[in-house]
Amino acid sequence: MSGGRAIIVGDVHGCSVELRALLDRVGYVRGTDTLVFVGDLIARGPDSLGVLDIVRETGGIVVRGNHEDRLLAWRRAMLARARGEFALAPDLGRLHNEIAHALRDEDWALLDSTPVTWLLESNKTLVVHAGLVPGVPLEQQDPAMMMRIRSVSDRGEARDHGGATPWGARYVGPPHVVFGHAASLDAQTHPFATGIDTGCVYGGYLTAMVLHEREEPPPIAERMRVLVSVPARRRYFDGGVGVGGRAMIGEPLRFGHGPGPHAARRRSIREREVVVAASPARRSASGRGRG
Repeated sequence: MSGGRAIIVGDVHGCSVELRALLDRVGYVRGTDTLVFVGDLIARGPDSLGVLDIVRETGGIVVRGNHEDRLLAWRRAMLARARGEFALAPDLGRLHNEIAHALRDEDWALLDSTPVTWLLESNKTLVVHAGLVPGVPLEQQDPAMMMRIRSVSDRGEARDHGGATPWGARYVGPPHVVFGHAASLDAQTHPFATGIDTGCVYGGYLTAMVLHEREEPPPIAERMRVLVSVPARRRYFDGGVGVGGRAMIGEPLRFGHGPGPHAARRRSIREREVVVAASPARRSASGRGRG
């Protein structure tokens, strides 16, 4: 695909309308551009099957996310049981259970073909769903942790939950790593890593990194110029991240590098909330029924 761009899309989570809008906005051209998804195409949003259809239509490459991995583990267990073998299956929960029984043969084939990482050699960029353990060579990384890591402890221990330092803050490349998984309204930017899960399914944005041929992700001060976002039509799923823009790891993700691309939107929302709360009509309404 000489001369084309690399377009890396963040966690879609079943938001097919927003995915089509994002691909239209970046002007994706099949056969010229390389389209890569960071994983978690499915679950939580309204149209997981529609998203999988779009991936096939566009010829996109999908890096395996933890949601795909969970469904595939369940599928392997079900097939083993059908053969009369003993197998433990993960508890899917209601949402994943509905998706598992709705997926078509071609959907399972697509999910089963997903790699854990994808290297964009021309851009010197590695795509992975959640991240890498800093200081560990790529060939020694645990695939399960690459789909789940969020942070590292002070002793460098990998964690799949919050309360510690984001792994990207301690990672030193090359290659530059583009990842999803840890949702925030602003992209997570570090010298050698960029997180592009901007919480579409939670009412945030769907974001892509767009790099020209042989272009590497620019320095933090210029990183936003290669990121393109479209807003979610609405909030599809409660939990994870809200309008406040705080990540699942519990930390603001800009780390003193200035406001993110959606800071003005959040400020506007807060200002409207203050005006509404202070209005005479609101005070009068809040006093009704008390006594």
